[in-house]
Amino acid sequence: MNGQVGLLERITVDDRICNGKPVIRGLRITARTILEFLLAGTPEAEVLKQYPMLEPEDLAACRQFALSLMGNSFTVKNVAA
Repeated sequence: MNGQVGLLERITVDDRICNGKPVIRGLRITARTILEFLLAGTPEAEVLKQYPMLEPEDLAACRQFALSLMGNSFTVKNVAA
C-alpha cells in the first residue's frame, strides 16, 4: 500500500498548471494524455521515448490514479427533458 501512496504523490493538481487538471510531477503533461497513449496500446517504451522527462514510475502512477478514481462513489441525477 505504501508504494501506491508514493505513486499517487507523482500526480499533482495545481490550478496554475493545465487549468487544474491532474499532471505528472508538476510537469505540463496530464495524466489523461499518458493514459490515452497507454489505452491506445502504445508501448510504455514508446511513451517514455516521446516524453523523456518521464520515468516508468510516472506511467504506473497514472494507472494507479485512474484506478483510485474508480473507488469514488458517484450519484446519478435525473435531468428534466
